[in-house]
Amino acid sequence: MAFLSFHGAAETVTGSKYLVESGQARILIDCGQFQGLKELRLRNWAPLPFSPASVDAVVLTHAHIDHTGYLPRLVRDGFRGPILCTEATADLTELLLLDAAKIQEEDAEFANRKGFSKHHPALPLFDARDAARAIKQLETRSMKQWFGVSGPIRAQYHDTGHLLGAAMIELEIAEEPRTIKLLFSGDVGRYSAPLYFDPTPPPACDYLVCESTYGNRDHPEENLLDALAQEVLAGIRRGGVILVAAFAIGRAQQLIYLLRLLIEQNKIPELPIFLDSPMAVDASNIYCKFMEQHDLSEGQIKGAECVLFGRNVHLARTPAESKRINTVSGPAVIIASSGMMTGGRILHHLVQRLPDARNTIFLGGYMAPGSRGRLLEDGKPFLRIHGRDVPVRCAVAKVPGLSGHAGRSELLRWLAPLAAPKHVYLTHGELESANSLADELRRTRQWQVTVPKMGERVTLE
Repeated sequence: MAFLSFHGAAETVTGSKYLVESGQARILIDCGQFQGLKELRLRNWAPLPFSPASVDAVVLTHAHIDHTGYLPRLVRDGFRGPILCTEATADLTELLLLDAAKIQEEDAEFANRKGFSKHHPALPLFDARDAARAIKQLETRSMKQWFGVSGPIRAQYHDTGHLLGAAMIELEIAEEPRTIKLLFSGDVGRYSAPLYFDPTPPPACDYLVCESTYGNRDHPEENLLDALAQEVLAGIRRGGVILVAAFAIGRAQQLIYLLRLLIEQNKIPELPIFLDSPMAVDASNIYCKFMEQHDLSEGQIKGAECVLFGRNVHLARTPAESKRINTVSGPAVIIASSGMMTGGRILHHLVQRLPDARNTIFLGGYMAPGSRGRLLEDGKPFLRIHGRDVPVRCAVAKVPGLSGHAGRSELLRWLAPLAAPKHVYLTHGELESANSLADELRRTRQWQVTVPKMGERVTLE
């Protein structure tokens, strides 16, 4: 008998962790961190309801922290098995985990030095040694090739767009009297998204675990390049800089590619682009390493060996290089992480740029409840940063076309060719979003759909 249980991304977007059990085999699909509201972040500190040492293997869909960010803690607490992923995901996960450990350590040290933490002393969730141990356990697997995971469980990857190396996981459990087929969507990318190919149609399955981040809403139907050009030109007219909080892996690379295209096409003036994130710089190098995996149908850039680098793209690795950006008065674009403004160098730029009405803050993509990005999106007049309230006087612009997640119609388009599974579980979405998509699938396709609760365990037959 086989079982599936949900230990993250259940009735919420982040913290993806799905435990699959069959006989003596026990594997984890994704191992992410909770992000956003404090009540969610606190879950990262709670003991798991299963022993990490009892898990045989982890299979990753992609590298984002809400799918990988708990790995160092899992290893610290006893997990010793392989962490399986695509080659690009392995490279990107290494960057993300080392950066996450550094940010955790720096934030804890800063909180202790400034005395604004309620915990004495403030501690990181994990440190660089934990991250390094997790990275050593990464093992790569190819797309569209079956590989053994543990005991009767095998898996195969299929491209989902969304991010370099991102994949859905087709899982088979050889249970008597038949094989049970599961499909884990991971994060489904958008159709016609810059840099990424369209998501592969889903293979047939008995059980589907599908994301629902945008299950109740669609992205605007607009030309992304034109919409971005309009916002950039509006930001230039304000006279200040355009600050973008972008995920260092994925969003930052898309944005640089699109900005360089707009300059190439004379739709915006040639302005300096500052990429202020050592991780984003390294990620861009990895993107260039895997250029054959990119869809550049939006347009080519003449003379560019890699579309992510050029004379107007300035890379800031060191703290000194980052601080020098403070003297930039505009017009210019500053791209810094983290994407939801939960930590990292973006916070220092926000402290400087938020109070000036000449500046513009770009929001692109999903912002989790409780994150500073969501507070800005909701029009809050102040942001709490490093223990003090910073006034928001700058313009806040939304460029939703930059989202890496499929909208509701795109999710339905992706699911359209799939024959009815025995059961569908909608995860990785806020409750309203997941319930809306569930209702649609029940009504239009007569599918059996559940929005699972945290810790819920179901039998696979």
